[in-house]
Amino acid sequence: MSSVSRSFAKLSQREVMAATSRHEMLFAGRRGGARASFAFYDLSGLDLSGRNLADADFTGAVLENANFANTRLESASFFGADLRRANLVGATLRRADMRGASLRGANLTGADLYEADLREGTITQKDRNGNLLAIQHEVGPSELPEAVLRGANLERARLTGVIAAQADFTDAVMRGCKLQRANLRQAKLSGVNLEAADLSGCNLAGADLSGAILVGALLTQTVFDGADMSNTLTDAPTGRDIASLPAPIMELLERHARWAETDGREGSPIDLTEVDLRPLKSLAHRALTALVAPRVILYGIDLQGASLQGSNLSGADLRTVRLTGADLRGANLIGARLNNSDLRDVKMGPLLISGDRLLPARLDGAVARYADFRGADLRRAKVANADFSYTNLADCDLRDVDLSLATTAGAKLTGTNSRT
Repeated sequence: MSSVSRSFAKLSQREVMAATSRHEMLFAGRRGGARASFAFYDLSGLDLSGRNLADADFTGAVLENANFANTRLESASFFGADLRRANLVGATLRRADMRGASLRGANLTGADLYEADLREGTITQKDRNGNLLAIQHEVGPSELPEAVLRGANLERARLTGVIAAQADFTDAVMRGCKLQRANLRQAKLSGVNLEAADLSGCNLAGADLSGAILVGALLTQTVFDGADMSNTLTDAPTGRDIASLPAPIMELLERHARWAETDGREGSPIDLTEVDLRPLKSLAHRALTALVAPRVILYGIDLQGASLQGSNLSGADLRTVRLTGADLRGANLIGARLNNSDLRDVKMGPLLISGDRLLPARLDGAVARYADFRGADLRRAKVANADFSYTNLADCDLRDVDLSLATTAGAKLTGTNSRT
């Protein structure tokens, strides 16, 4: 099979918008609608941002430098497409067919690629003699060199054999991702969640995996030569093991609950400093008031509705934790990691501790990228140097919170400060 170059017909912005409008009419159930098919056309540099192009056909299309920011592209076909340097920030690409696509230098920050297919692929055409000829873009199929996928959702995506050398996957969610034989040499994978991912035969030489989550990952013949593995979270216990505590953990938690409920007359407080609590799976609705647990490992644990007011959780690992409706008034979360956590309707306002004295919640230096704070009460919280990049802060009560002291790039702030 030999290669052949091919020049595609160039579409204008007006032509593409007309086809896009018909496509949106089809999805709205209106007469005159038709599925958009841009297969083997040149749309380079055009603006398709914010439109609904779910299930559209971009097979083999030239989309270099095209703008797909915040575009709906669920189940769309990008088989063999040229997406070099395309803007796909915030795009929805769930279950999209991206086999053989070239994404060199593309920006997919915050994109949703759940179950997207990025495996190898080649497009062919017949020459005049009936022989199959491969149509290839400049860098070949299934390549993401230097692509930016910071915070992207790649859960259960298929990237078998993909070439993503020097790509940036910082803080991406890649749970259950298929990365067999993938080339991720010198890729940035700091803070990435690779729980239950298949990394068999994957080349991670020189990659930055600092703070990455590798719990349950399949690592058969994975190459880590020269990789930065500092602070990675694996199946091995981190910090203090539960078994090292002076009594069974559930008994200690019951004693703590009695101590909190009786103002110290009964029971006894628990100290969980640096303890790895992952084996518990759930502490939902537990009475954990005034818990002393700096640098505790709570990754992935269900803490919805838990009472944690006045607790010391400084430096705690709370990534992907479910804290919906939990009471964290006056809690110390200085330097805590809250990436991708569910904090909807959490109570994180000030705690009345004596007379008219209020103890504010502390989030100084906390990292809460891509967390969900919708409807949370954050009144008077201290957020100096906190990182809320791409965090959902919609409908939060942020009275007396100085967000100018925090990083809020890409954060959703609609409706903040709206409560009375």
